[in-house]
Amino acid sequence: MTITGIFSAIIIGLVIGAIARLLIPGRQNIPIWLTIVIGIIAALIGTAIAGAIGVVPSRGIHWLELLLQIVLAIIGVLLASSVYGKGRSKVT
Repeated sequence: MTITGIFSAIIIGLVIGAIARLLIPGRQNIPIWLTIVIGIIAALIGTAIAGAIGVVPSRGIHWLELLLQIVLAIIGVLLASSVYGKGRSKVT
């Protein structure tokens, strides 16, 4: 993975985190900064997995890589909301 690939993954990660949060039904009790971080991490890991399974870089959109990144982001947001939500109590 090159420096350009890392920067691309970060930019795409910002978007992927937001998409993952929108695809999950209900309210996620995590801050937006955590969603962005999860999206960035999911983008980097998804890119690495795609490279490991042989997705060849080409012009255009890499649909398999994008799908991997979104699925990883959804899993990350779900995990974070379950862990983060338990640590915070609502004041009534």
